[in-house]
Amino acid sequence: MKFELVHGPLGRPLGGLAWDGKEMLVSDIQDSTTLAFDPESAKTRVQRRYTNRMNGIAWGADGALYGCQMGSRRVLRMPADGSMIVTTTRMHGQNHNQPNLMAVDKKGRIWFTDVHHPLPASGPAVFPYLEHQSVLRLEQGGRPQSHWHIERMTFDTHSARGLALSPDEKTLYVSETDNEPGGVRELRAYPVLEDGTLGAYRLLHSFGADGRGVHRGIEGLCVNASGHVLACAGWKRSGPGPLLYVFAPSGQIVESHAVPEDRPLNCAFGDRDLSTLYVTTEAGHLFCARATGHKGHL
Repeated sequence: MKFELVHGPLGRPLGGLAWDGKEMLVSDIQDSTTLAFDPESAKTRVQRRYTNRMNGIAWGADGALYGCQMGSRRVLRMPADGSMIVTTTRMHGQNHNQPNLMAVDKKGRIWFTDVHHPLPASGPAVFPYLEHQSVLRLEQGGRPQSHWHIERMTFDTHSARGLALSPDEKTLYVSETDNEPGGVRELRAYPVLEDGTLGAYRLLHSFGADGRGVHRGIEGLCVNASGHVLACAGWKRSGPGPLLYVFAPSGQIVESHAVPEDRPLNCAFGDRDLSTLYVTTEAGHLFCARATGHKGHL
């Protein structure tokens, strides 16, 4: 796979990705903007400003864009009119942490990882963080029907970072990533049960350490049309370096591809036939690589 630099480096992280049918939307986290890269013109423009460190973005079943606003500790709904609508920020009376990355299922439920980021939130800073870093799920229901509520979905994660749903939405893939010495760095597959809860996970991959230090775990994930999991992991300081891994649903490493720059953060398919993979990095690179085959296959 040949990666082509199409934007950057910016010297600051580029994170969440979402294809809108014409352009690849990219979260410029620290600049608090959403960028839009047009593959036909090869130009990038600012699509939305004042996002307050938004990271993960995803399209909802209602056609609106949703985003993880890390700086304000909330998930936003962003319809086409340019407005930003808060969903909810409290779970059983407590404010959650900082939403990181997200996936939206066909029922409109928003799954997101809820992290303790080293950069404090600008608000609501007065409320303490939860003791756990879990996968949470936002959905609408109850009375009125527009009411949003949040439920905790994982009870065995300590540092959930990225997540993605399988094409049939029967499996939730989660990266448990703590890159400190002694931390756990795993790719997990949780079955989504009939009642909507998660069953016991299967461990698909575990990252180790060597004499130079721990091997950096997975940040962002995506799933292609054939159900393979693509994962951004690795760094130059130890291990095999910055890589894009391709895992079969069984956990077998089908392929791995060296990413040209350090600390890849996220990945997603785009272009009109979903045949191009886009990858972001911590230093603000946006790469693309043309996939072979059809619709999201490598």
